Amino acid sequence: MIGTIINAVLVLIGAMLGLLLKSRLSSRLSSVVIQGLALCVTLIGLQSAIGYGDVLCIIICLVLGTLLGEALQIERRLDSLGEILRKRFVKQGSESRFTEGFVTASILYCVGAMAIMGSIEAGVNQNYSILIAKGVIDGITSITFAAAMGIGVAFSVLPILIYQGGLTLLAAQLGGFFAGNPALIESISAVGGVIIIGIGVNMLGATKERIPVGNMLPAVFLPLLYLPVSSALTGLF
Repeated sequence: MIGTIINAVLVLIGAMLGLLLKSRLSSRLSSVVIQGLALCVTLIGLQSAIGYGDVLCIIICLVLGTLLGEALQIERRLDSLGEILRKRFVKQGSESRFTEGFVTASILYCVGAMAIMGSIEAGVNQNYSILIAKGVIDGITSITFAAAMGIGVAFSVLPILIYQGGLTLLAAQLGGFFAGNPALIESISAVGGVIIIGIGVNMLGATKERIPVGNMLPAVFLPLLYLPVSSALTGLF
């Protein structure tokens, strides 16, 4: 949990610095910053997804994962959680982008190769270097995110602690399973990369309706089922 705690603290520090800078940003400059961040987020997603060879895995996992997410209404629940936090900790009307900042930062910081690999390394080998490096990157990103979207970004530390901390504890129990399955990590990262691209598209406002990236989150875990089933079918034929 040490690496996850450091990651969360760095995000919190970055968000606080971003809030200090927020009053110095004009609305136009804030908009330009968000557009720049959106392009960077899209690039991060592309880097995770573009080199993966099994496109069918990505398609099947995204389709089935989105159907599951729609049934569970994950996007609505994330938005509701953001609204609950906003009403609890922020004065009415003072943070119109609280929920957007919370949801965007939470998904971006939790879905990605470094979050997965870092948590597994921390759990299996007690190696925290990946999570600390991720924390530095997340902390820098949270400065600009918080400056543009407000204090909601700071509350993304809650999903970070729950998701990365839980994955670290799980990896500690499963040990060699994750360490001996690099293909699984690669496929999870690729599916997550596509979801991150969706975040970038939403930030740019490039579609008429927002992509429900929250409802796609179950897709990240479906390679756990897809890879053994695919391997078994390949063996049969």
